[in-house]
Amino acid sequence: MAVRRWWWLLVFVWPALASADDASVAARLEQVLAGLSSVRAEFGQELHPADGGAVEHAKGTFYLRRPGRFRWDYIDPKQTIVCDGERLWLYDPDLEQVTVKRVREALAATPAMLLSGQTRIADHYRVRDGGTFGGLTIAVLTPKASASDFREIRLGLVGNDLRSLEFVDRLNARTRIELSHVERNAVLKDGLFVFQPPAGVDVIGARP
Repeated sequence: MAVRRWWWLLVFVWPALASADDASVAARLEQVLAGLSSVRAEFGQELHPADGGAVEHAKGTFYLRRPGRFRWDYIDPKQTIVCDGERLWLYDPDLEQVTVKRVREALAATPAMLLSGQTRIADHYRVRDGGTFGGLTIAVLTPKASASDFREIRLGLVGNDLRSLEFVDRLNARTRIELSHVERNAVLKDGLFVFQPPAGVDVIGARP
Protein backbone atom coordinates (compact mmCIF):
# COMPACT_ATOMS: atom_id res chain seq x y z
CA MET A 1 0.00 0.00 0.00
CA ALA A 2 2.77 2.45 0.84
CA VAL A 3 4.25 2.36 -2.66
CA ARG A 4 0.90 2.84 -4.34
CA ARG A 5 0.32 6.02 -2.36
CA TRP A 6 3.36 7.86 -3.70
CA TRP A 7 4.62 6.12 -6.88
CA TRP A 8 3.24 8.96 -9.04
CA LEU A 9 5.87 11.25 -7.49
CA LEU A 10 8.55 9.22 -9.15
CA VAL A 11 3.41 8.88 -18.19
CA PHE A 12 -0.56 9.22 -27.82
CA VAL A 13 1.20 10.06 -30.41
CA TRP A 14 2.35 13.69 -30.51
CA PRO A 15 1.29 15.58 -33.64
CA ALA A 16 4.04 16.75 -35.94
CA LEU A 17 3.07 20.39 -35.47
CA ALA A 18 1.71 21.95 -32.28
CA SER A 19 -1.41 24.07 -32.71
CA ALA A 20 -1.87 27.65 -31.57
CA ASP A 21 -4.12 26.34 -28.80
CA ASP A 22 -1.36 23.97 -27.68
CA ALA A 23 1.11 26.85 -27.50
CA SER A 24 -1.40 28.98 -25.59
CA VAL A 25 -2.04 26.28 -22.98
CA ALA A 26 1.70 25.62 -22.60
CA ALA A 27 2.36 29.34 -22.08
CA ARG A 28 -0.48 29.59 -19.56
CA LEU A 29 0.80 26.60 -17.60
CA GLU A 30 4.32 28.03 -17.47
CA GLN A 31 2.86 31.35 -16.30
CA VAL A 32 0.76 29.71 -13.56
CA LEU A 33 3.75 27.82 -12.20
CA ALA A 34 6.16 30.74 -12.56
CA GLY A 35 3.96 32.92 -10.34
CA LEU A 36 3.59 30.23 -7.69
CA SER A 37 5.62 30.41 -4.48
CA SER A 38 3.52 28.19 -2.19
CA VAL A 39 0.24 26.29 -1.92
CA ARG A 40 -1.88 24.80 0.82
CA ALA A 41 -4.81 22.61 -0.25
CA GLU A 42 -7.01 19.70 0.74
CA PHE A 43 -6.89 16.75 -1.65
CA GLY A 44 -8.85 13.69 -2.61
CA GLN A 45 -7.10 10.88 -4.47
CA GLU A 46 -8.39 7.97 -6.54
CA LEU A 47 -6.27 5.13 -7.90
CA HIS A 48 -7.87 3.18 -10.75
CA PRO A 49 -5.95 -0.09 -11.31
CA ALA A 50 -5.15 -1.09 -14.87
CA ASP A 51 -6.96 -4.40 -14.43
CA GLY A 52 -10.24 -2.67 -13.57
CA GLY A 53 -10.10 -3.73 -9.92
CA ALA A 54 -11.48 -1.83 -6.97
CA VAL A 55 -10.70 1.88 -6.87
CA GLU A 56 -8.54 2.98 -3.93
CA HIS A 57 -9.45 6.25 -2.22
CA ALA A 58 -7.38 8.54 -0.03
CA LYS A 59 -7.52 12.12 1.21
CA GLY A 60 -5.49 14.59 3.19
CA THR A 61 -3.65 17.91 3.07
CA PHE A 62 -1.00 19.07 0.61
CA TYR A 63 1.63 21.77 1.17
CA LEU A 64 4.09 23.14 -1.37
CA ARG A 65 6.80 25.76 -1.04
CA ARG A 66 9.01 26.42 -3.99
CA PRO A 67 11.70 25.68 -4.72
CA GLY A 68 11.92 22.05 -3.81
CA ARG A 69 9.74 21.55 -0.73
CA PHE A 70 6.42 19.78 -0.35
CA ARG A 71 4.41 17.68 2.07
CA TRP A 72 1.48 15.25 1.71
CA ASP A 73 -0.35 14.24 4.90
CA TYR A 74 -2.67 11.29 4.21
CA ILE A 75 -5.49 10.73 6.68
CA ASP A 76 -6.73 7.16 6.15
CA PRO A 77 -4.60 5.16 6.22
CA LYS A 78 -2.17 7.61 7.79
CA GLN A 79 0.98 8.30 5.81
CA THR A 80 3.32 11.27 5.50
CA ILE A 81 5.52 12.30 2.56
CA VAL A 82 7.95 15.17 3.08
CA CYS A 83 10.48 16.66 0.67
CA ASP A 84 12.95 18.99 2.41
CA GLY A 85 14.73 20.05 -0.78
CA GLU A 86 17.45 17.43 -0.49
CA ARG A 87 15.69 14.26 0.60
CA LEU A 88 12.29 12.66 0.22
CA TRP A 89 10.93 11.07 3.41
CA LEU A 90 8.09 8.52 3.31
CA TYR A 91 6.63 7.55 6.68
CA ASP A 92 4.17 4.69 7.10
CA PRO A 93 3.01 4.50 10.75
CA ASP A 94 1.30 1.13 10.21
CA LEU A 95 4.57 -0.43 9.08
CA GLU A 96 6.59 1.62 11.59
CA GLN A 97 8.93 2.39 8.72
CA VAL A 98 10.53 5.44 7.10
CA THR A 99 12.03 5.32 3.61
CA VAL A 100 14.37 8.16 2.64
CA LYS A 101 15.74 8.91 -0.83
CA ARG A 102 17.82 11.68 -2.30
CA VAL A 103 15.56 14.03 -4.24
CA ARG A 104 17.45 13.80 -7.52
CA GLU A 105 17.26 10.02 -7.42
CA ALA A 106 13.61 9.85 -6.38
CA LEU A 107 12.03 12.66 -8.39
CA ALA A 108 14.11 13.25 -11.52
CA ALA A 109 11.87 14.08 -14.53
CA THR A 110 8.64 13.38 -12.59
CA PRO A 111 5.50 15.51 -12.09
CA ALA A 112 6.69 16.36 -8.58
CA MET A 113 9.69 18.17 -10.06
CA LEU A 114 7.34 20.35 -12.11
CA LEU A 115 5.47 21.50 -9.04
CA SER A 116 8.62 21.96 -6.98
CA GLY A 117 9.98 24.60 -9.37
CA GLN A 118 13.27 22.84 -10.02
CA THR A 119 12.72 22.20 -13.71
CA ARG A 120 10.96 23.72 -16.74
CA ILE A 121 8.01 21.99 -18.37
CA ALA A 122 9.54 22.30 -21.82
CA ASP A 123 12.67 20.46 -20.67
CA HIS A 124 10.82 17.20 -20.10
CA TYR A 125 7.31 17.40 -21.59
CA ARG A 126 5.37 18.26 -24.70
CA VAL A 127 2.14 20.11 -23.93
CA ARG A 128 -1.14 20.04 -25.83
CA ASP A 129 -4.57 21.55 -25.29
CA GLY A 130 -6.92 19.04 -23.67
CA GLY A 131 -9.96 21.31 -23.98
CA THR A 132 -12.23 22.09 -21.03
CA PHE A 133 -13.98 19.71 -18.67
CA GLY A 134 -16.08 20.53 -15.62
CA GLY A 135 -14.97 24.13 -15.69
CA LEU A 136 -11.28 23.15 -15.87
CA THR A 137 -8.84 24.04 -18.63
CA ILE A 138 -6.91 20.83 -19.28
CA ALA A 139 -3.21 20.76 -20.18
CA VAL A 140 -2.01 17.35 -21.40
CA LEU A 141 1.68 16.61 -20.86
CA THR A 142 3.48 13.84 -22.70
CA PRO A 143 6.99 12.94 -21.48
CA LYS A 144 9.79 13.39 -23.99
CA ALA A 145 11.83 10.59 -22.43
CA SER A 146 10.86 7.17 -23.77
CA ALA A 147 11.89 5.57 -20.47
CA SER A 148 9.46 7.65 -18.39
CA ASP A 149 7.22 5.82 -15.93
CA PHE A 150 4.25 7.85 -17.23
CA ARG A 151 2.39 7.80 -20.52
CA GLU A 152 0.41 10.97 -19.87
CA ILE A 153 -0.16 13.69 -17.28
CA ARG A 154 -3.27 15.88 -17.27
CA LEU A 155 -3.36 19.11 -15.25
CA GLY A 156 -6.63 20.96 -14.63
CA LEU A 157 -6.51 24.74 -14.19
CA VAL A 158 -9.02 27.30 -12.93
CA GLY A 159 -7.68 30.80 -13.42
CA ASN A 160 -4.19 30.75 -11.92
CA ASP A 161 -4.89 27.76 -9.69
CA LEU A 162 -4.02 24.12 -10.24
CA ARG A 163 -7.12 22.12 -9.26
CA SER A 164 -6.54 18.59 -10.52
CA LEU A 165 -3.76 16.22 -11.50
CA GLU A 166 -4.16 12.93 -13.34
CA PHE A 167 -1.40 10.44 -14.15
CA VAL A 168 -1.46 7.40 -16.43
CA ASP A 169 1.43 5.00 -16.02
CA ARG A 170 2.91 2.54 -18.51
CA LEU A 171 0.52 -0.19 -17.31
CA ASN A 172 -2.50 2.13 -17.76
CA ALA A 173 -3.15 2.51 -14.04
CA ARG A 174 -4.67 5.94 -13.49
CA THR A 175 -4.30 8.19 -10.44
CA ARG A 176 -6.46 11.28 -10.09
CA ILE A 177 -5.98 13.97 -7.46
CA GLU A 178 -8.46 16.79 -6.93
CA LEU A 179 -7.48 19.85 -4.90
CA SER A 180 -9.93 21.95 -2.88
CA HIS A 181 -9.73 24.91 -0.50
CA VAL A 182 -6.64 25.99 -2.43
CA GLU A 183 -4.61 28.77 -0.79
CA ARG A 184 -2.19 30.13 -3.36
CA ASN A 185 1.06 31.71 -2.09
CA ALA A 186 0.11 30.95 1.51
CA VAL A 187 2.53 31.61 4.36
CA LEU A 188 3.85 28.20 5.42
CA LYS A 189 6.06 27.44 8.41
CA ASP A 190 9.53 25.99 7.87
CA GLY A 191 8.72 23.09 10.17
CA LEU A 192 6.23 21.63 7.71
CA PHE A 193 9.13 20.63 5.47
CA VAL A 194 11.36 19.14 8.13
CA PHE A 195 10.97 15.46 9.00
CA GLN A 196 12.41 13.72 12.05
CA PRO A 197 11.83 9.95 12.11
CA PRO A 198 9.88 8.93 15.23
CA ALA A 199 11.79 6.96 17.84
CA GLY A 200 11.81 3.22 17.30
CA VAL A 201 10.87 3.11 13.60
CA ASP A 202 13.00 1.46 10.91
CA VAL A 203 14.74 3.94 8.62
CA ILE A 204 15.67 2.67 5.17
CA GLY A 205 17.77 4.60 2.68
CA ALA A 206 20.03 7.63 2.38
CA ARG A 207 20.34 9.23 5.82
CA PRO A 208 22.07 12.64 6.07
